[in-house]
Amino acid sequence: MSTARTHHPRVGARSLLAVAGFRTLLYSRFAAQWGDGLFQAGLAGAVLFNPERQADPLAIAAGFTALLLPYSIVGPFAGALLDRWDRRRVLVVANLVRALLVVVSATTVISGANGATLFAMALVVIGISRFVNSGLSASLPHVVPVRNLVEANALATTLGAVIAVLGAGCAIGLRAVFGDDDLGSGLTTLVACVGSVAAAWFASRFQPGDLGPDQVDEPQQTMVAVARGLFDGGRAALRTPTVLAGFVALLAHRAAFGIALLLTVLLTRFYFGSGLGGLGQAIGLVGLGILLAGLVTARIVARFGRRRSIAAALALGGVSIVGFGLPLTMPTTLAAALLISFAGQVVKLCVDAAVQRDIGDEVRGRVFALYDTLFNVAQVVSVALGALVVAPDGASPGLVLAAGGCYLVGLGGFALVSRGHA
Repeated sequence: MSTARTHHPRVGARSLLAVAGFRTLLYSRFAAQWGDGLFQAGLAGAVLFNPERQADPLAIAAGFTALLLPYSIVGPFAGALLDRWDRRRVLVVANLVRALLVVVSATTVISGANGATLFAMALVVIGISRFVNSGLSASLPHVVPVRNLVEANALATTLGAVIAVLGAGCAIGLRAVFGDDDLGSGLTTLVACVGSVAAAWFASRFQPGDLGPDQVDEPQQTMVAVARGLFDGGRAALRTPTVLAGFVALLAHRAAFGIALLLTVLLTRFYFGSGLGGLGQAIGLVGLGILLAGLVTARIVARFGRRRSIAAALALGGVSIVGFGLPLTMPTTLAAALLISFAGQVVKLCVDAAVQRDIGDEVRGRVFALYDTLFNVAQVVSVALGALVVAPDGASPGLVLAAGGCYLVGLGGFALVSRGHA
């Protein structure tokens, strides 16, 4: 039975962690996202920082597409299924399937397969990862009280993102041990299956039905339900101004972040000459920004309200990417990574809370699926368009300004849609 229907006063992180169901779901998220971070960094290293392979802006864009696009393909399916099937079973089975496919992907890397094959494997593995993450988010209201969703979501999402960054850091460390050739890259990628198996084990500790859905608002035919998933998620979001405004804000951030991501990879590899180590520093500061946002977002929202908090975060993102991005130096690029990740995580936490609080459980999975679909498409498109015009070494001030423009447009759109709503 869901505990989300009872109302309790706001509690701290220590009290939330004392709730067995929340703690177990959190462990499953940690294991899944650690493996996800390790897999993505391992695969990125295999393609982008492998001396046996060549990487130019278009190849890098293709790699990011493989990492980011999957949920755009499976999102509508995931949303309908998460609102139709027992989420506990979904989390167990999906994680085990992902573990198997990670092993296949690692074998593919070791065999020296070309980029297209690797990208195809990444599409499938990361697609399942997105499915699992949506299932975890849709399940959260079943293990914590409604009034504590903002705190619980901040804790789960923020720490999960930090764990994913740690997973990426582990990949960098493992490449130093195993080597940066195809064999070393494959062995590094292989370790990611440990996270998936652990995530499945933690999810299996719930009883069937514990994670919902409580009600099934779906047609009996599964394919009809799948076809309706994206439409139903969009309709629910459009009817909820707080969620729609949040979507506009996060869409702008993800577009800007996609440009920043492309520039950072090219700058660290070619312009700064710092290689994977420099990218690792940027990843570390992204993790720090996410952690800081998790520590202060609940307080910021309590003090200023969700609308002002999101607007301020968008403004911070725009100022940071232009102010620290234009000098095109390693220190200022790292500062931009820290501040942009902080701003983006504040926006994400506010949007997550809006979906979990303002969207009904019977359609919540479909809204989260739409959520990931839209934002990954935005990031993929921004990376792809950026790759067409970026300088080969990443030194492109015009793209830095374009990223700042994304934040400005997002701020205007958010203000317009959210007018009259807290």
